[in-house]
Amino acid sequence: MSTTIDVQESSNVVKGKEVLVAPARVGGWKKGLAIMDFILRLGAIAASLGATASMGTSDQTLPFFTQFFQFEASYDSFSAFQFFVITMAIVGGYLVLSLPFSVVAIIRPHAAGPRLFLIILDTVFLTLATASSASAAAIVYLAHNGNQDTNWIAICNQFGDFCSQTSGAVVSSLVAVVIFVLLIVMSALALGRH
Repeated sequence: MSTTIDVQESSNVVKGKEVLVAPARVGGWKKGLAIMDFILRLGAIAASLGATASMGTSDQTLPFFTQFFQFEASYDSFSAFQFFVITMAIVGGYLVLSLPFSVVAIIRPHAAGPRLFLIILDTVFLTLATASSASAAAIVYLAHNGNQDTNWIAICNQFGDFCSQTSGAVVSSLVAVVIFVLLIVMSALALGRH
């Protein structure tokens, strides 16, 4: 007397060969966004602190007849440049302090709390950086071109080093603004798709 038992093969075993199924990646594309967020924050730190240092050290003196009578151009002669230096230093400080939250987003890519916190503060500091960049850009434009209607002459013909240094600072701050926009869009994408 014999008994036969039919045993069905598992779906992972195909004709004597075992098929290995790769485990699902933890984090996936959200972890990639978080790593990119961290790298962009490092770039924004460099851009904002570079703009602060460049503007804060802009100074040029032109001698006129004697050494006792001189023309000087420095960032503290313009209130818009003072505003620029202060706000870009604050933005750079915020970006340094936001790095731990970006690291938390890398470690826990599906956590919404750190990303929501960062997107709110990034928006606030984006407006601050944009305002300071725009005000400094307006003064740099006047320094390069002047304004004939108000009899403001262009000073960049005489103060070339000062103008090139302040122009570089404005460009660097606008790079930081663009990076902020990218950070906000990436955080919104990560929050929007659960």
